[in-house]
Amino acid sequence: MNRYFYIDSEGKQKGTFSPEELKVENIRKDTLVWTQGMSEWMRAADVAELNYLFEVSSSFNSSQPPAQQVTAPPVQQVNYNNSYSHSEPAPKSWLVESILATVLPFLLCGSFLSLLGIIGIVNASKVESLYARGDYAGSLEASKQAGRWTKIALWISVAWIVLWILAVILIIALGVSMASVGDIIGNSGYEV
Repeated sequence: MNRYFYIDSEGKQKGTFSPEELKVENIRKDTLVWTQGMSEWMRAADVAELNYLFEVSSSFNSSQPPAQQVTAPPVQQVNYNNSYSHSEPAPKSWLVESILATVLPFLLCGSFLSLLGIIGIVNASKVESLYARGDYAGSLEASKQAGRWTKIALWISVAWIVLWILAVILIIALGVSMASVGDIIGNSGYEV
């Protein structure tokens, strides 16, 4: 029996469900569904395996006995070993990048602002679990947030390193100029 994903009224992907479980979910005819083997999302009413879900509700008003109305059409048994493929590839998780952009700058230059990358790590850890649950939109949003905070931590670290380099250059330049002034004063015959 196929396992289906569906898009709820809020536009979020839910799944997987057997046809019997979809009945409990109260999907409508215009609800978009997808299962392995489909090339794109389809309306539930257009999927032959799910037609009985909608015939039951409309035929209760007819004169046929309820026992005949509830039976589902024969369904071809398909075993996917509890695995399914998504129609979209998994979004980038940013986990390795967010860890590196957070920890290395903190250790190397002591910038506590790079710890903002922890927000990126938290979002990066959500990407794969949301994708595995079938919440593609949620995993995509977590990926975007992880990327955003990883880049923020990275740019803060780059700015911090540039400031340190400028400080070292200024200290060296100041030292050289003070030595030059000392040489000028020493050569002019004035005692300090």
